[in-house]
Amino acid sequence: MLNAKITGIASFIPDDVLDNEMLSQMVDTNDEWITTRVGVKERRILKKDVGSSYMGIQAVNKLLEETGTNRDDIDLLICPTSNPDYRFPSTASVIAHGVGIEKKCYAYDIQAACAGFLVGLYEATAYIRAGIYKKVIVVSAEKMSSMVDYNDRATCPLFGDAAACMLLEPTEEPIGVMDGIFHVDGSGLEHLVYKAGGSALPTSHDTVDANYHCVYQEGRAVYRHAVIDMLTSSRDIMERNNLTESDIQWFVPHQANLRIIEAVGERLKFPEEKIMVNIQHRGNTSAASIPLCLDENKHLLKKGDKMVLTAFGAGFTWGALYLIWSL
Repeated sequence: MLNAKITGIASFIPDDVLDNEMLSQMVDTNDEWITTRVGVKERRILKKDVGSSYMGIQAVNKLLEETGTNRDDIDLLICPTSNPDYRFPSTASVIAHGVGIEKKCYAYDIQAACAGFLVGLYEATAYIRAGIYKKVIVVSAEKMSSMVDYNDRATCPLFGDAAACMLLEPTEEPIGVMDGIFHVDGSGLEHLVYKAGGSALPTSHDTVDANYHCVYQEGRAVYRHAVIDMLTSSRDIMERNNLTESDIQWFVPHQANLRIIEAVGERLKFPEEKIMVNIQHRGNTSAASIPLCLDENKHLLKKGDKMVLTAFGAGFTWGALYLIWSL
């Protein structure tokens, strides 16, 4: 049976650093308050007057160069993002054009909030298993700073900007994306939402005055649901594949909040050295967080490593993947 293996990974972060000391000059906060509650010390911010696609283009170009992949061989590009350049056209189409692969390649966006990259990986796997496509890129590009209110001390310390991507190809080896479990609960809308700018509440002077064009989050509710849902989906994927903690080399959670990561890891009984974390220096980069974390720690990985990836985001939407590393 065909499976989808990862044959390349790459990422891009902007040069500009926004650390906690700098944030304390912008809003009523301090390093101790931020570190204690969310575990973030600094994050990268894209200060250029460009959209998320700029970072996606950099990441995909790096991926193609490092893997030596012919651009004309790419069949599909999927872009999970909550920060598209425009309502239309798709950010995926902008990235495909920017890297010169649209000649034979289709491209589209998906919206699954912070769980988007895992959803994109599973979609790419389905295409490859079905024999529809042979080379698929999944790239998440997230200019989170474009939706952050830097007067809101509760949310502005959380987020950073980044893009990260993977190349997937068919294999008959028992490696790559093995299984996935995903869930959605639309009742979570009231707790985590970007209120205005869509068809439900189009942009107007009133929505701008009401500050509805920034991420709105009720921290306690999101924390509670994130811990429970990332925990249960990770347990479910392990049970379905007859895996125990000792079988797993790496647990790679969405980098939303260090306290959430610690709570989930502790309940799953994963030792600290098995939990992959980079949130301290990157913040929450939404759908880009898991591939960014993997890319920055790829020197620790070896072919055959078994890992569980899990994420939770607005919607609510969440899930987990069982992955066997193939690089």
